[in-house]
Amino acid sequence: MSTTTIRPTAEQAAFIDAGARGEHIAGIAGAGTGKTTTAMLLSAKLKGKGLYAAFNRSIADEAATKFPSHVDCRTVHSLAYRTVGDRFRTRLKSPRQPAKEVARLLRINFPIPLGGAAVLQPAQTARMAVETVTRFCRTMDTQIEWWHVPHLIVPDPANPDAEPDKPIRQQIVPFARKIWDDLQRDDTAGGGQFRFVHDHYLKMWALTNPVLPYDFVILDEGQDADPVIGAVILAQTNHAQGVVIGDRYQAIYGWRGAVDVIGQWPGNTTLYLTESWRFGPQVADEANKWLTFMEAPLRLVGRGGPSRVGPLTGTPNAILCRTNAGAMNEAMDMLAAGHRTAIVGGGDQIKWMAEAAIDLQAGRGTGHPELCVFRTWGEVQDYVQHEDEGSDLRTAVNLVDKHGADVILAAVARLVDDKPSKFNNRRWTPPEVVVSTAHKAKGLDWPKVQVADFKAPEKDDAGNPRPPARDEAMLAYVTVTRAKHELDRGGLAYIDDHLPVTV
Repeated sequence: MSTTTIRPTAEQAAFIDAGARGEHIAGIAGAGTGKTTTAMLLSAKLKGKGLYAAFNRSIADEAATKFPSHVDCRTVHSLAYRTVGDRFRTRLKSPRQPAKEVARLLRINFPIPLGGAAVLQPAQTARMAVETVTRFCRTMDTQIEWWHVPHLIVPDPANPDAEPDKPIRQQIVPFARKIWDDLQRDDTAGGGQFRFVHDHYLKMWALTNPVLPYDFVILDEGQDADPVIGAVILAQTNHAQGVVIGDRYQAIYGWRGAVDVIGQWPGNTTLYLTESWRFGPQVADEANKWLTFMEAPLRLVGRGGPSRVGPLTGTPNAILCRTNAGAMNEAMDMLAAGHRTAIVGGGDQIKWMAEAAIDLQAGRGTGHPELCVFRTWGEVQDYVQHEDEGSDLRTAVNLVDKHGADVILAAVARLVDDKPSKFNNRRWTPPEVVVSTAHKAKGLDWPKVQVADFKAPEKDDAGNPRPPARDEAMLAYVTVTRAKHELDRGGLAYIDDHLPVTV
């Protein structure tokens, strides 16, 4: 696509003009407003060598076919591989390691007591040590500490505000540090014992405080940067012109450590893209309800043709859910109705829950990271029904209890792939219905969207509607903006109770 054939909108022209003046730009691009096209048009007017940094390789590869030749379209991982990762080429080919093997290499021979009869078995400890390293690699911290260790379910009813699991997490730190020390042995040093993945060399590279040889950098989806990537790109604005484009109101990955780099961007030039070419005015109006609730300065204008909000005509193309368990429940209903059904990202999460249920029901314990402290399925059932901290697992546990773990595993086996891959490209047939969590649906869209298991917050003691938390409002905004032509907003209709009647 040639930039000379695209006529920029007034909003896109404002980006180009600010870039020509050499300003750092923080761009707020609403859902479907053409942020990648804007970045491409802007880069064509900027001088010198440029970098367009994306989080996803497929996005970077596609951008490389459209952006001008003086712009490198890369993932940050690819930049790190060029200078650090290549030394670990052989280690990157290492196979997966079962937790029992990791425990053997770490010489973890005894369980860690959790209180009462509960213990953390050696394989469970090893699995948590590996996850600790993964979490550490997403930060700019220079040493592994106890707060990098995943949270353990060790409730302390006498002191609910305490960190009851801190002493246990501290015991896992030495094992995680041993893994990290081993991972820094590159191929020239004979490699190491533990499995090496791409996030490991990215972390090592980031800790060198790299200075990239570019005159300008453009960061895509800046609201979703993990701290290590965000810090590297932000540092480049000390010597290069910086542009970040994203949607601060789609920042839905804070739970996994993402940071909003847009809010940290240097300079004082903030520009907006508000014309959405994905959907029409009615869906835009629904999105604007959530933006109004969040007191965002952004409002969308629907330019994508006719759209409607209400009951769908016929079968939905996509069903969007709040939880993995909700997605599996909807998928089972669609399978039962005879539809070829896919879950975005596959059904592994609920599959692992079902497998954990089978193990716990048989009294074997489980390696599931969130359930490893329980000895029986009954303990899990009691926890999710009576402990506030267990509410996020309640839907999944109820799903297993309703259908049975074996039935769920059989349903997962019947799911089809949601998109082609290098393994099935020639024989892949699109599903009739795609089911997804709202988190995994980000970046995707469908003609007809059904919203499923979202629910309004519980009312207060006086019976008044409680407003949703900000992160829930962001997720709702992402959800409703996946629809191109028809949207059944389902449980998200409760937003009407939190807005002025003029909206």
